[in-house]
Amino acid sequence: MSVIEEVAALLKARGETIAVAESSAGGLISAALLSQGGASAYYRGGAIVYTPKARAALMGLSREDMGQMRSASEPYARFMATHARQRMNATWGLAETGAAGPSGNAYGDAAGHCCLAVSGPVDLSLVIETGHGDRAANMETFRDTALKLLLDALRAA
Repeated sequence: MSVIEEVAALLKARGETIAVAESSAGGLISAALLSQGGASAYYRGGAIVYTPKARAALMGLSREDMGQMRSASEPYARFMATHARQRMNATWGLAETGAAGPSGNAYGDAAGHCCLAVSGPVDLSLVIETGHGDRAANMETFRDTALKLLLDALRAA
């Protein structure tokens, strides 16, 4: 069974739901979650929060709500995972933020930098660095790592 198949099976079997806030993965995390039959049983919704304007419009968050946090950081990923879960009244929240490439971001992070977080019955977060600027490959790695982190949380719950 693939990671996404196991994630979908666990969510459905438990009657749990997921909400997603992603950035540099560009919707690939949500697309993977929605690729499974019966996704409407567990997928509450997702937002591609790629800019401050998107964060305000889609997540209802202002710059002031973020305090001293900066995007593309582990605290920000945890904050967004929790906010997505609460905003969409889901069991789980999953967030991703980073720099897909081919160059780094305005904060000085190199291409391939990604922060991921899961919020719910179990909270997990991690930072990865792919070490390269292949945008499409980084986006796929961000998606795959996010889904694996979610699976780890589901198994731990």
